[in-house]
Amino acid sequence: MDFQGKKGLILGVANDHSIAWAIAKRIMEGGGECGFTHLPDRPDDERQRNRRRVSKLTDKQPNAKFLVPMDAQDDEQIASVMQTTKEEFGKIDFLLHSIAFADREDLGRDTVYTSRAGFKLAMDVSVYTLIAATAAAKNADILNEGGAIATMTYFGGEKCVPGYNVMGICKAALEATVRYLAYDMGPQGVRVNALSAGPMKTLAGRAAGVEEMLSLYEHMAPMARNVTHEEVGNTGAFLLHEASNGITGEILHVDGGYHAMGSPGRLLDQIQAAKS
Repeated sequence: MDFQGKKGLILGVANDHSIAWAIAKRIMEGGGECGFTHLPDRPDDERQRNRRRVSKLTDKQPNAKFLVPMDAQDDEQIASVMQTTKEEFGKIDFLLHSIAFADREDLGRDTVYTSRAGFKLAMDVSVYTLIAATAAAKNADILNEGGAIATMTYFGGEKCVPGYNVMGICKAALEATVRYLAYDMGPQGVRVNALSAGPMKTLAGRAAGVEEMLSLYEHMAPMARNVTHEEVGNTGAFLLHEASNGITGEILHVDGGYHAMGSPGRLLDQIQAAKS
């Protein structure tokens, strides 16, 4: 995919294992230019750990044009990032939203015991920030006609995945948000889609117990393996590329076909073998 002359904003890179980084890296390899945000550091953190984790990646990339902090729960900061983007790029062709969070205590307890405060926090960070970022980009008038917005979801928003708990509810809401934003942004020629990746070894994945899921997917997915960061990066870049111009409001799975299974499939062979 050729991204020469294309510019965009990447929200949510945490480190080199982030899916957002895999997507951004693929875009930059194709000639695209990207601006990045990072989670703000605490004022008393002299080492600036959050910034350093991302700057170690972007500093090596000539097509990474800026890196700025952004608190996704602060509308003024979101607007400021859009203004920075406008000053650097003028208009952009793509916006990647890869932001989610739930309190570890709420992730670790049964969904029925999710705290009210934890639910509000998870929904605000994991869902509303997509609306806020899209609105801010629209208000700043930085999205080119024919541009694309993409976000990150997971199968736990479609089916119950024990252990994913409140985050599964958030992903279900996020996927509904994608459909409504696709409708709102359609007249402007901007597409909105979501990429539903299989379990990955990311910060969020580890918090949700990804190790056990990796083994399950390997035995159940039609492809009999897990997907790679490179594969997810390629598909995410595709959703932000003009090659996908006819696609909007879509939840695109990159999970080796796991989502298509209605039974454990070849995993049954392992179960039968264990019994015998």
